[in-house]
Amino acid sequence: MEKATTLRGLANVSFYAADLDAAKKWYSELLGVEPYFNVPGYTEFRIGDYQHELGIIDARYAPPGATNTTGGAIVYWHVDELQAMLDKLLSLGAVLFQPITDHSGGKATFVTASVVDPFGNVLGIMTNTHYLDILAQKNT
Repeated sequence: MEKATTLRGLANVSFYAADLDAAKKWYSELLGVEPYFNVPGYTEFRIGDYQHELGIIDARYAPPGATNTTGGAIVYWHVDELQAMLDKLLSLGAVLFQPITDHSGGKATFVTASVVDPFGNVLGIMTNTHYLDILAQKNT
């Protein structure tokens, strides 16, 4: 019998922005692509090896009880050059949230950093050899 999987993969990561047009422009510059989907109050990018969705929602549509403070879960996106991507994010106006941190005991297999984008969202980046292993298996 095949084992059931509860969480099958990221379907969409959503950020909120009080200025949706500015956020769309900022993320287009960061990602090097235009959003593939736009409706009033929402824009969406497909990015990465698995074409994950990054949605930007007008902050007016945030659920009741949502706060404007930084906190909660951090989603980390794999990058090939951690320092280069961190430098790019900072040059575009993001603010350092967590500096480059090696969580692998010096083996450099699981290294992260995170920033707060100009719209108040935490954006995590990482290098992770496990991600590359899964990608290699997928492509064989």
